[in-house]
Amino acid sequence: MRRLNFAPAALLAIAGLSAQTPPSVASIAGRLTANALKADVSFLASDALEGRGTPSRGLDIAAEFIASQFRRAGLKPAGDDGYFQTADFDEVTASTEGLALAAEANGETVRADADGIRFLEADGADFDGIPVLHMTLDRAAALESLAAGAARGRALVVEVPENGRALIRRIPEMAGRLEAAIVIVLGAPGRGPAQLERLRQVTAAVSATPVLSISDAAFQKAVLAPGARLSAHIPAPKATPVKLRNVIGVLPGSDPVLRDSYVLVTAHYDHLGIRGSGPGDHIYNGADDDASGTASALEIAETLAALPERPRRSVVFMTFFGEELGEVGSRYYAAHPVFPLAKTAVDLNLEQLGRTDEAGVGVQTGQYYLTGFEFTDLAPVLRQAAKPFGIRVVNDKERNEQYFRQSDNYAFAEAGVPSTTIAVAYQFSDYHQPGDEWPKLDYDNMAKVDGAVALGVWEVASNPDAPAWNAKNPKTEGFRAKKR
Repeated sequence: MRRLNFAPAALLAIAGLSAQTPPSVASIAGRLTANALKADVSFLASDALEGRGTPSRGLDIAAEFIASQFRRAGLKPAGDDGYFQTADFDEVTASTEGLALAAEANGETVRADADGIRFLEADGADFDGIPVLHMTLDRAAALESLAAGAARGRALVVEVPENGRALIRRIPEMAGRLEAAIVIVLGAPGRGPAQLERLRQVTAAVSATPVLSISDAAFQKAVLAPGARLSAHIPAPKATPVKLRNVIGVLPGSDPVLRDSYVLVTAHYDHLGIRGSGPGDHIYNGADDDASGTASALEIAETLAALPERPRRSVVFMTFFGEELGEVGSRYYAAHPVFPLAKTAVDLNLEQLGRTDEAGVGVQTGQYYLTGFEFTDLAPVLRQAAKPFGIRVVNDKERNEQYFRQSDNYAFAEAGVPSTTIAVAYQFSDYHQPGDEWPKLDYDNMAKVDGAVALGVWEVASNPDAPAWNAKNPKTEGFRAKKR
């Protein structure tokens, strides 16, 4: 693995770059405090913002708050509307009027119970007695293993075991490539069809593949039987235009040569909104996921902007809409970059930095995880930057590659930009539940982690060598092959 090299002053002078002294721990820790983080998170995750669903009034308020903090830090706006990169989408809502789905097997017809159907992707469809193609989604490679057009004219039935549930969100994006008439997902937890939450870019081609999750046991048995055939009437969905916003602020670099290359520090500012009805708490506040990452981006931005010496490269601070709906905001940016991807050195994505109560492990402080740990040469630099803050950078060998594909960094990886997500806990007890509230975060630990990240950002942005993919790791071949 190639390591980033810290060039001595003489070599920097020859290269036309001035020598820099990294900021001290005291200069970072004195500004990036637990109380500042608590103030940000407690507002973003308050009931007043109603869970920041995409789209929602609460999400818009959060965007305005983020822009105000970028403005306060003195970052330059980089959107088409001040700090906002605006995007036109349709909010797609499934229609269940006349919905019918039936599996024919062994001379019997079994109709799916409408209460057990949930839409993952909505589109109208009508067909009668088409054959079924079955696959099991137990690893990321399973989706890629099917050739383009492999399900043409068929119903693709995808069984999802427990260890594959995190990959469900990738099924809709793959459905069109496989050219299935419909995709039926078995084993996906969820609610009824009214809970569909999908966004479709207005300028994008309309998908021709409805994707439905079915929990009806009798239907599941029938559709998995040898020789099963499927018939369906799926009404066309309703589409409502919405305008969504990524929030972008830039700390210009200090070096005339390197300031036109960019280090991205990103997080998603949306969560799940309000869900359900009846007694109890229905606001999904999303304090750790991901008000913690958003607050960290804000405080790191203000800290770096206040230092007497800025890093050489420009640092772009960006918060995304729609991560919970399938990394929609980051994918939109990767397709419509404000700064050329060819000049984007790296994406350091911040996700779930406040909770230290790792599910199944217990309380863990003084550390953070790095996804795709062996995919790039970032780890040695970030580890070195973390040491003065008493923070360890950990390689969770069982999960780091899995979570590399499940956050906003992945949109950049697919575009060829070296990327990673930094997280303190991958899972915690009330992940994606109303209980993810701001008092449960460990702000003292979060401040130390963010201090380590801030110094790491400064080091990466100041180094004349840009981060690179690990060419010795065959799992990075697809990322390295992308044109940038």
